[in-house]
Formats: sequence, structure tokens, C-alpha cells
Amino acid sequence: MNAVINNIEVIKTKTSKIHDVDFEHLSFGSTFSDHMLECDFKDGKWQAPKVVPYHSITLDPSAKIFHYGQSIFEGMKAYKDANNDVYLFRPIDNCKRLNISAKRLAIPEVPENYFMEGLKTLLKVDSDWIPKNEGCSLYIRPFIFATGNGFHASPSNEYKFIIATAPSGSYFAGKVKVLIEETYSRSANGGVGFAKAGGNYAGQFYPTQLAIEKGYQQVIWTDDNTHEYIEEAGAMNIFIRINDTLITGPTSDRILDGITRKSVIDIAKAEGISVEIRKIKVHEVVAAARNGTLREMFGAGTAAVISPISGFGYHGEDFDIPEQSKPYAGFLKKRITDIQTNKCEDPFGWRFKVE
Repeated sequence: MNAVINNIEVIKTKTSKIHDVDFEHLSFGSTFSDHMLECDFKDGKWQAPKVVPYHSITLDPSAKIFHYGQSIFEGMKAYKDANNDVYLFRPIDNCKRLNISAKRLAIPEVPENYFMEGLKTLLKVDSDWIPKNEGCSLYIRPFIFATGNGFHASPSNEYKFIIATAPSGSYFAGKVKVLIEETYSRSANGGVGFAKAGGNYAGQFYPTQLAIEKGYQQVIWTDDNTHEYIEEAGAMNIFIRINDTLITGPTSDRILDGITRKSVIDIAKAEGISVEIRKIKVHEVVAAARNGTLREMFGAGTAAVISPISGFGYHGEDFDIPEQSKPYAGFLKKRITDIQTNKCEDPFGWRFKVE
């Protein structure tokens, strides 16, 4: 879906914040760049997008985002290589997934060229904000939320689309210990689990807090009906290595179709690693941990790329995952990040140069 778009208007900030930022010690997603893309939906259509100074937003107390939760988002990154060229990773996939989420939440879809041309313009304006330090990137957050007013339970008639960016360091440091969830569910059949809807993440916080109180860092989500099947790791897709086979669950209306997930699968297959996309029972993972065939578990997502899991808890028992001399997690993360940062060839055509 495209709409006519001419040159995107750019209104630059009068005072840059960049000189106040310590690019050698970046946390994740807490320092924000000078500008953002802003685009409003009203009168039945998306208006012309603009790049404007990063600013606060004022909404009426009756704005429907506060009452009915029409809010979706994406997560992306921009990178600079040794020549200061700027690259994105599979950005069209992010645009398509944003619109899949939009459709499920009755939000108007954003024209692809608004998304892409707006993002490219924003990155050119804030190019100096893209860090070159190893492990760092410019995190990109496209999101849409309802701005129309009224307490009536119906879709909004107005929305705001924003792309904001944040120079960021690593999302996770080291391995994490997880708890396999036996009571709460991340999503349900027929629900919005496959969409990047804000409410999906809000519902995760309480069970995750309970896990943290027990000494774990994250939750492994299981299916909503029986809690017998492994589904996701926190806000990430999950991979499990039993012997030398990498296993991940199939996407469904409960599981997000992760872009990093798809990349891991394609790279693994290209490298001759056995990959199975199938349902995997909790008891299969526990049995593999007991008999020594469980080699690795890791989460895959945009923010952390790959997050290794050091062990898991289930039914009051803890299971450690032994260190591997040649872990798939480390190998796959390096392959993905080397493609993202233009340090190697890209046989898949995923790298997108911003010109």
C-alpha cells in the first residue's frame, strides 16, 4: 500500500542535545535523538509526514489510547560501518509487520513509502546520532496510537504515527536464568499475540516480576491451554538446541513472527545446521536437560539479537545448561551482526543502505 508523497518536510531543532551524550557509555533506549518522524491520521487518511524536533505530546483525557489500548509498535536498528555508511536490517519486514498489527487492532495501515521515505529522511537528519562503537546502534521505534477522543468503545477516528530513535548500547549483558511459566499466559488462541501490541507486553510484566522475586531474570511462556508447550522467551522468540538440532516453535496467532527469528533459521539452514520448526513440549526439554542432550537455549529478538539462557526452573527444580565450546548462539549472533554492520557479504539481501 502506497500513497503519493513528495519531499518530506524537515523542521530542525534549534539546539542539539548531542553534545550532552556520552556515546562511550550508552544504556539501552533511554537517550533520545534530536528529531522524530510524525504523521497524523485524520479525515479518513494519513496526512503528510514530517520530521520535527523530538517533543512531548499533549492528549485529551478522553483520547482512546488511554481507554481502549489501540497501540502498536516495531523495533529496528540503524548501523554505521567503517565508511560511515548507514544501514538498516530488513526494514520492509518491519513495515509489513507494523501493518499486520495495525489491521488486527483496527488501526489504519501506514503507506509503505510513508514509512520508508520518512525513516530514511529521519536517519539522514540524525545521522550523527548513530553510534559506531562495537555493540552499539541507533535503536528505532516506529509506533502508532489512537488520538481520537471519546469514551464510546469503538475504534478511534484519529491516530498518530511516530518514529523515534535512541542511540543505545547492548540490551542484555551475559546469560539469563529463566522460569518456565505454569500459570500465566502471554497470549491466547484468536487473540493478538502475533501483533506487536502494547497490551501484550503490559500483561507480561506481573508474571515476570514474580519470576524475578524467585531469582530468575525472565519467563519462558507456554501455551495458554495446557502449559505443555514452549512458546516464547520473555519478549523474544526462543530456540532450543537438543544434540545438534535447533528447534523453534511455529508461528501462530499466539507467537510473534520475529524478524531475528526468521534470520536465525535461514542462516542456520545455510550453514548446514539441522533446524526443526515444530511444537516442543516442556517435558521434552526437561528430559533433554536430565539426559545431557540439551546443549543450548536462547532468545532471539531485535533489541538483544540473541540472548543465551544459562538455565531454567520448572516445577520447583532448577536445570543448568552447560557451556558449549562452539555455541550456536554466539556463532549466529556474529553472523547476523556482521551482516547488519556491513562486515561481511550479505547473501540473503537483508542489508538496506540508506542513501
